[in-house]
Amino acid sequence: MAAILGYARVSTTGQELDAQLTILAAAGIEGDRIYTDKLPGVVNTDRPGLAAMLHYAREGDTVVVAAIDRLGRSVAEVTRTISDLGERRILLRALREGVDTSTPTGRAVAAIMATLAELELELGRERRAASRDSRRARQLPATKPNKLTLERQEQLRRLAATGEPVHELAKAFGISRATAYRYLSAAVGGTR
Repeated sequence: MAAILGYARVSTTGQELDAQLTILAAAGIEGDRIYTDKLPGVVNTDRPGLAAMLHYAREGDTVVVAAIDRLGRSVAEVTRTISDLGERRILLRALREGVDTSTPTGRAVAAIMATLAELELELGRERRAASRDSRRARQLPATKPNKLTLERQEQLRRLAATGEPVHELAKAFGISRATAYRYLSAAVGGTR
């Protein structure tokens, strides 16, 4: 017999799951079949509740969420989860959006959402590539400019050679110790 599973997630520990749990209970999902996550809204954070639900779910089961965005913290995560459910022939119902992949219209809406998400990712890649190409065409450095001019770098090296402590030099030049050491090691290696 196919199971109906619920999933609820909040993004911060200060938020409560109560509203989503009430919606899922009203949709007829039993309490022991509702999986939850209460985690920070950081992309790529493990979601043990979602992982447990996906591990339990079998072909023909239905996953119900209060809203489609509960499936992930980014468009990519939501799209991956929808795709994974579809490949495993697990149905999805998103109550707020009215998505139900057991119907042809629901499958079409989920496919459109996945297509739009994929388009958004592809456009982002294209924009980043265009930005890199533009920078190269204008011969702009892809990295941050040096904190110190070449003359100031040489001055730092001369003072360090006299035995001045590097941490005091870094403070005097307004740079971090790591940056000071990078400039000093660049002089030894012959770069910059």
